[in-house]
Amino acid sequence: MKSAFAEKLGSLRRDKAISQRRVAEELGVSQALLSHYENGAREPKLEFVVRACDYYSVPADYILGRNSERRSGESQLSRAVSDIVIALEGLNLLETDLITQLKQITVSNHQTTNLSGQRGKRNNKTQK
Repeated sequence: MKSAFAEKLGSLRRDKAISQRRVAEELGVSQALLSHYENGAREPKLEFVVRACDYYSVPADYILGRNSERRSGESQLSRAVSDIVIALEGLNLLETDLITQLKQITVSNHQTTNLSGQRGKRNNKTQK
């Protein structure tokens, strides 16, 4: 039985209608090795998983079969906000201003969270 990774890796390539040879070249592996990964005969190293995620623009949780969502969390948040705005179109000016403020707060909170995480990483590096 193929692993979730093998299934997703092959599926992503076929969805884009790209040959194994081309993908292998662009990911820096032989066509034979890529075929082994897609068939589940070999398990890749983490470095290859990261390159594959970047190449196909999918989160690691998707390619590893842990999540069926092909978009990252940030994309999901943006899509959710857009869905809310679309659903609430046609509201009066006051309500529209409240929605705009909500979007700004959401973006601001997301940026603050990212900055806090970066500071924590820097602090951990300086402590080591």
